[in-house]
Amino acid sequence: MVTGGAGFIGSTVVDRLVGGGAEVLVLDDLSRGSRSNLTAAMSAGATLVELDIRDGSAVEKEMRDFRPEVVFHLAAQIDVRASMVDPARDADINVTGSVNVFAAAHTAGARRVVNTSTGGAIYGVTDVVPTPETVPADPESAYGVSKLTVERYARWFRRARGLDVVTLRYGNVYGPRQDPRGDAGVIAIFCDELLAGRRPMIFGDGTQTRDYVYVDDVAAANVAAATAEHLQHDTYNVGTGTEVSVIELFRALSAQVSGGAAGQDPEFAPARPGELQRSCLDVSRVRSELDLPPATDLATGTARTMEWVRSIR
Repeated sequence: MVTGGAGFIGSTVVDRLVGGGAEVLVLDDLSRGSRSNLTAAMSAGATLVELDIRDGSAVEKEMRDFRPEVVFHLAAQIDVRASMVDPARDADINVTGSVNVFAAAHTAGARRVVNTSTGGAIYGVTDVVPTPETVPADPESAYGVSKLTVERYARWFRRARGLDVVTLRYGNVYGPRQDPRGDAGVIAIFCDELLAGRRPMIFGDGTQTRDYVYVDDVAAANVAAATAEHLQHDTYNVGTGTEVSVIELFRALSAQVSGGAAGQDPEFAPARPGELQRSCLDVSRVRSELDLPPATDLATGTARTMEWVRSIR
C-alpha cells in the first residue's frame, strides 16, 4: 500500500513496485497528486482509492481489506510556507493522518511501514553540515515540527505495538512529475520559468544551500528499506551529501535553456519564514546499510527534469 501514491514521489515509488511484480493499492485524496501519474501503473494492475488519511475508519477499512505486507507512507502536507500560516491544518494532516496509517497498518498485520520524513526541515539550524542522523532535530518550521512528531509516534508504535516502522528523511527531491506550478519544487519551478522566458524568483540572496536528490533515487531507497531483512537503524537520511546553492542551481539550469532565457539574471525577494540558510545531509548511514545504486548526478537529473517540463508545456 502506498499512501500519497498519486503524487510526484509516491507515483514513482508505485511504478518501481509494479515493475517488480508487486500488487499495489494507492490511497490518495488527489489534492496534490494526479490520476495521470498512475496511468501506466494502473494499466499494469495497481488500484487507486480516493480518500483522506485523516479519515481513520476509511484508512482502516482499506488496510484490513487489502492486508498489505508493506505500507509506504508518503501522504502529507509538504509546503513549509503553508505550515507557517496554518500550523493546525499541517498537524492535522501530517500527525493525525500518520497516526491513522500506523494504527491501521498494525491492525492489518503489515510487516513494515516505510515512513517519509524530511531531512531538509527537521534538523533546523546546525553547524554540522552535511548533517548526520545523530544530530538532534530542532526544526524551524511548523512542517518540520509535525514531521518530527510523526517520527516520535513511529517509535512509540514500535515500542508499544511492535510495528516495524523505518523512517526516511529526504533531502530536496526533484524530477519528472513534480508540479512546476506548485510551491515546493524549486527545480521544476525554475525549469518552467526559464522555458517560458521569464526570470525566476529567488527568495533570499541565493547563497542558501540544499541537498537535491533525484526522485528515482528516493524510490530506490524506499524499496531497499522495505526489502532489507535486518535494518540496523530506524532512521535514514536520503540525499546526495552534496551542498548546492540556489544561485548555482539557477545558473546550471539557465545554461540548459537555449535562446533568450539562457544567461538571464534571476529576480530576488526577501527570504521566507521557516526557510534554512544551509541544508545538506550526511548519507553515509544509508549508503553503508542499504544496497543502493550510485546517486544520480545533478546535471543528469536536472536535464531529465527540464525535458519533462518541456514535454508538458
